[in-house]
Amino acid sequence: MRAYLSLGSNLGESALLLRNALKLLAAEGVRVRKVSSFYKTEPVEFLAQPWFVNCAALVETTLTPRQLLRKIKSAERALGRRRGKPKGPRLIDIDILLYENVVVRSSGLAIPHPSMSERRFVLVPLREIAPKVAHPINGKRFRNCSGTPLTKAR
Repeated sequence: MRAYLSLGSNLGESALLLRNALKLLAAEGVRVRKVSSFYKTEPVEFLAQPWFVNCAALVETTLTPRQLLRKIKSAERALGRRRGKPKGPRLIDIDILLYENVVVRSSGLAIPHPSMSERRFVLVPLREIAPKVAHPINGKRFRNCSGTPLTKAR
């Protein structure tokens, strides 16, 4: 099954943390097929924090959405993630954006990610790697999403 993930960090060596997160997932049987550029993005909602580095990744897996979520949470913990202020600073944050055309609405898991369509820091990297993929609920293709390019991180 194909899934799209959003990764972000604004503490520590953010770009390195994103790369390490992808390596940890690969070690757990999640095949990373494509990764967007890394983008520097300003914080949203809670503004008094450092800027983020974000990317999107296409992965293939035989895991169910819930199993994939468990692997993601395990990778976040291994990289030092501790739950803090909602929308606040974090070492690593990984979200499942899409999982094939599956729609999941359950406790602790929502696919497609409920606010992905309003987040430029998600849409721009996703558009880079999946311009022909459509949102499973509204049918909108990501190549058509609006938003100005973000600053590419090194």
